[in-house]
Amino acid sequence: MTERAAALLGALAEVEQRIRNLVAARRAVDPAPDDPYRGLYISEERVEQLLANARAVADPPAGRARIGHGPLARLAQACGLDGADLDLLMTALAPEVEPRFEQLFGYLNDDVTRRRVSAAVAFELCGLALTSGADRARITHGPLPTSGLLTLEDPDRPLASRALRVPERVVAHLLGDDTPDPDIAGLLAPLPPVAWGDPLPLARALEGGANPVYVREHGTGSGRLLAAGALERVGRGVLNVELPPWPDADRAREALRLLTREARLAGAGLVLGPVDRLLLAPGLLDELAADVPVCLIGSESWDPRWSRRLPLRIDAPETTLAERTALWAEQLGLEDPAGLELTSQFRLSPEQIHHAARTARAAAVADGATGIGVEHIRTGARAQNGTALERLARRVSPTVGWDELVLPEAALGGLREVALRARHRERVLSEWRMRPGGGRGHGVAALFAGDSGTGKTMSAEVLAGDLGLDLYVVDLATVVDKYIGETEKNLERIFTAADGVNAVLLFDEADSIFGKRSEVKDAHDRYANIESAYLLQRLETFDGLVLLATNLRANIDDAFTRRLDVVVDFPVPEPEQRELLWDVCLGRHLPRADDLDLRFCAQAFTLSGGAIRSAAITAAYYAADEGADAAVQMRHVVTAVQREYRKLGRLTLAEEFGDYWSLLG
Repeated sequence: MTERAAALLGALAEVEQRIRNLVAARRAVDPAPDDPYRGLYISEERVEQLLANARAVADPPAGRARIGHGPLARLAQACGLDGADLDLLMTALAPEVEPRFEQLFGYLNDDVTRRRVSAAVAFELCGLALTSGADRARITHGPLPTSGLLTLEDPDRPLASRALRVPERVVAHLLGDDTPDPDIAGLLAPLPPVAWGDPLPLARALEGGANPVYVREHGTGSGRLLAAGALERVGRGVLNVELPPWPDADRAREALRLLTREARLAGAGLVLGPVDRLLLAPGLLDELAADVPVCLIGSESWDPRWSRRLPLRIDAPETTLAERTALWAEQLGLEDPAGLELTSQFRLSPEQIHHAARTARAAAVADGATGIGVEHIRTGARAQNGTALERLARRVSPTVGWDELVLPEAALGGLREVALRARHRERVLSEWRMRPGGGRGHGVAALFAGDSGTGKTMSAEVLAGDLGLDLYVVDLATVVDKYIGETEKNLERIFTAADGVNAVLLFDEADSIFGKRSEVKDAHDRYANIESAYLLQRLETFDGLVLLATNLRANIDDAFTRRLDVVVDFPVPEPEQRELLWDVCLGRHLPRADDLDLRFCAQAFTLSGGAIRSAAITAAYYAADEGADAAVQMRHVVTAVQREYRKLGRLTLAEEFGDYWSLLG
């Protein structure tokens, strides 16, 4: 028997003695104490007794429940119970622990079918009066019912005959079982063992009676870790609650009651978030009890309309680059953080770093590696990306690298600059404060300008792969809306989702969204300019890596160009580059015939990189159709070029194909 169970049985011994006294008093005036049908009908003698108002009343208890220093004492202190409340609680608890009390209560209730104590019998046992408003309040809206320790059953009955019940979770707690209520167990999430931030200011606020407290998270900061550290400093446990999207306010209200009761039983404080999940009904936040420390977590500014109780507002700062590097080293089990510069582009919170490191270790084990490599760390970091952005943009897992890019040195230099800005933006923009004031974000924005097929999208994929990030290509169909204001809303959803994801965001055909503002001649011009103005502001506050690709650079507004960090021009490739492109696009696995003349193809056919790739794939299909041992020949290539010319609407001229004209069918 556990210590808690022994203490509970000791407290029930006093309840049993009171029951003995009341049973003896009832039997002394009962006209038929041995009637086997007692409780199933009312005899003539019993009717006469009731009419004569001869109801026996037990002597009041000699003393209230002795609280002591065990779980009952902690529960009484947490819920504000006095001796009479504890007497009622123990009386209602008796049949939950000892089945013999059921029959005794059936006798005292004068109804063998009612095995729980009624309010009238409980009051009689505890020396309370049904005619006292203060005593009745103890079971209707006093600390016992409001704390979730006692419920009244049979709502259609008069109060005197309603049964008192102690919820099973409370019974289990008093018997030593601290398993959370099944209805809320799924909401409780253990916090990772990560030490971060300074919880002292928040701990001082809690000690000073601040309740609730709203901790607003910014970017890579963690309000939950700060709140948990503060609660532990003031001697409280922590119930970390991940709030789901509630289907209705009633479900949320009931969950808050159960969570508050769980916190009282555990002597803990509540860490609840995200707070916007509690805004589906007015006043829902007012359900939080004032006697339980509550730390609300969110990323939005507090609106006074959310609750009548205004919280103390505290900001959780963003993690610094040094803090994140140290956390990576700690979570990966590395004594020296040197060599972890590759993590600088990942904007993760401390909890996300913990989970990413665990995923990286699992990936290393799955690969059979002796240590954790770069790709394992990148896998762990990418695993922290949510799916919100995938509903708004198309995710591309990078599969190409720098070696497959064929561009002029100027364009390659621009792309490398984008990569270095993405890697070192935390140091330059945060630590060195090179972009101060104005609420500006820590993002990097670049424009890729050039004709179709010159390598803009592929370059974005190479950048994402080099940085260990996913590439998200925004589908314009999910953005542009004919109704006024809807396009801005769609863009805000995309940027908000991208803020929480470590990824490269690519707007293809960006001139359709980021076009030039025009002179206002009608309402359409006015709202088009408002859309552009919104984008100008949103780009400045974005914390991620955004790439704008366009075929028409002249159509991009100059104000956007000023806000861009890098502009990369993609020219049509020269003959030397086209020869290299033919070689790269045909790859290393495709067999080549001796008659293949890539230099001639480069000199004769003025094609973009995208067109060359398309022609190379077409030639490979022609070769594959000739058998397993076939190789790509010059006739396959020139035929593929002819097909590409037709797609582009270009004429096929004999002088352009030279000696290979005869190979065309």
